[in-house]
This record gives sequence, C-alpha cells and structure tokens, in this order.
Amino acid sequence: MKIVKVLFALAAAVILLVVGISFWLYRSVTTAHAHDKGDQFITIEKGSTPPAIIDKLAAEGIISSPFALKTYLRTIGDAGNLQAGEYQFSSPITPLQVLKELEKGESQMIKLTIPEGFTRFDIAKRIVEKFGNQPVTTPSAEAAATPSSEGGELKITEQQVLLLMEDTSLVSDIAPEAKNLEGYMYPSTYSFPRNTKPDAIVKQLVEQFKKVWKPDWTNAAKAIGRTPHEIVTIASLIETESGVESERPTVASVIYNRLSKSIPLGIDQTVVYIAKMQNRWDGTINRSDLDADSPYNTRRYGGLPPGPISSVSESAISAALNPAQTDYIYYVRNVDANDGSHWFYASAAEFEKGKAAYQRWLEKERQEKKANEGNTGQ
Repeated sequence: MKIVKVLFALAAAVILLVVGISFWLYRSVTTAHAHDKGDQFITIEKGSTPPAIIDKLAAEGIISSPFALKTYLRTIGDAGNLQAGEYQFSSPITPLQVLKELEKGESQMIKLTIPEGFTRFDIAKRIVEKFGNQPVTTPSAEAAATPSSEGGELKITEQQVLLLMEDTSLVSDIAPEAKNLEGYMYPSTYSFPRNTKPDAIVKQLVEQFKKVWKPDWTNAAKAIGRTPHEIVTIASLIETESGVESERPTVASVIYNRLSKSIPLGIDQTVVYIAKMQNRWDGTINRSDLDADSPYNTRRYGGLPPGPISSVSESAISAALNPAQTDYIYYVRNVDANDGSHWFYASAAEFEKGKAAYQRWLEKERQEKKANEGNTGQ
C-alpha cells in the first residue's frame, strides 16, 4: 500500500513538474520582449546552427531567454525551418514571433528609382539617400567621404558617387569620347541588397543602359551623320524638353532643324544643368544662369552641348534617331491642353503669338498662386 502511495506521489510530482515546465516554457516563448534594435538589420549567416542563431539574437537583445527558446526547438519546434538572411525585428516581439520571422529567409532589398531625365547629380543624391550608411571601401575615395555621427566611420558622400561616375571605361565601347557617365545610367526602378556598394549600383545602371541600347542603333547614328554619343546627347535634350512620348520625334525635328540652320538651340534645361554642375541650382532659372559662360549653355553657344544633360529613356533615343520630317524651328507649351505637350511653329511671327499666349497663362497661374497663398495665410 505504501509503495502505491509513493508511486502516486512520484507520478503527481512528475505531472506537476511537467505542467510547471510547460507553463514556464509557454510563458517564456509567448511573452513579448522589448529591445532597442527595431531599426536595425540583424544578419544570420548561412550555415549558422539553431543554437548559434539563438545565442546571436540573445546577444543582440532580441530575446531575453535563449535557454527557453532552445528548449522549445528541441521539444516542440522545428529547428530545420530557420533560414539565413537579413532580419529586422519589431519591438516588442515574442520568441515565437522571432522564430516565425526566421522561417522567411529574408534578404532585405532596397528599391532605387531613377526617373527619366535625372542628372548624374540627382542620381548621386538618390544613391546616398538610399545607401548612405555604406562605409568607404577604397583609400582613393576617402577624400570624398565624411565622418559619420556613429564613431567617426567614413561614409559615402555624393561627391564620392560622382567620382565613380567618371569611370568612362564602362561605356568606352559605345561612346569612347564620353567624359563621364551622364546619359548612360538608365532610368528605371532597381532592387539592390541594402549593403550594395555604390560602384556596383553605378555599374548596374550602366549595364541596363547597354541592354537597352540596340546594336543597330550605332549604325543608325552613323547613317544620319552622328556618333552614339551625339545621339545620347540629343536624346537627353528631348528627354528634358518633353515628357509626351508621341511628340518627341517632333521635338527632335526642331533640334535637327535648328542645328542645320546654325540656330542656337536655346534649351533652358542646359542652363539648369550648368547650375547643377556648379552646385548652385536653387530650383529657379535666374538671369545669371541664362548668361552662364559654358559650352553647355545652348543660348550662348551654337551646336550641341559637350555631352548629355540627363538620363535618357528608350523613347527619347528612338526619337533622336528617327526625328519627324518637319520645318518647325520653334515650340512653346500648349496651355490649352496643359498636359506637358507643345505647339510647334515654323515662323517667328507665329511663335511670338504662341509665346504671348503662354506668358499670359503663366502670369495668370502666378496670380492665382499668390491669391491662394494669401487665403491660406488668413
């Protein structure tokens, strides 16, 4: 009888112990833990064992009880589902939620969008905005880098990225006369791992341009008496002058007609580009911009500027290679449609009429804006 009581007591103790351990384990893996790494990425390397992963997360402060989580994986969970990757854990978070995240195998990708018409200066700024936490990796770039606020480590700067854009060896097969990569970094939306270095990004943008550039375009350029570099330059002028794809061949015709008649192109976006090159662009074209003494200033100098003034799309390149056959030498914004399209003219008299209509519209827009600002301030 005593043996039965002892066995019963032992069984009860075991049950209580199991229940207690189960309760402790359940509470340990379902209780949220707060940490200060919510805005950081934790890298789990390939080949890491489950215990090593848990120890790393404990060291990072993501979980508070590594023993409990290891016990859970040995008894209930499936350690084989944990994957390498880059993870960002919210705070607070439970250990079970951590395990669920670790099953995704995340590799954090950052989207980089380069709009049509972006200059190399715009692109450099965008790269720094997206990947500015990357350290300098080459001694030659240190002079263009600045200490970060985190321990003085050298970080990427716009100037450093611009220096990378001077590597014209990337386009020497298409445009050996290019002085930089302006016009040869294709506008698109890209996805890069968050630790991608800027030189790899610039190279990818150029590689995309080379994929778009058709082999027969080089021959097509030669057939109309132009080099590929001149075609990309003309395409950049078209790109910045009109966002309406259907009228781009007509814009191209105006450029070619003015070139053939030795009339300065007078494209204002070239003086905007000069201001960006001189790091003084404030969003407004000033008289000093129009008077800038630079070969890029198509108001002061005839012919094409020395090189492209922006990134170019396939449609702009196509228009540069296939201009419409017209006698137009002027265009001005179509204020009736107000959709970014233009009116085109062959005579100065007709152009002046269109220009006057545009100026009246522009003054009306200014007055309305001023009135709205006044109403807002009341």
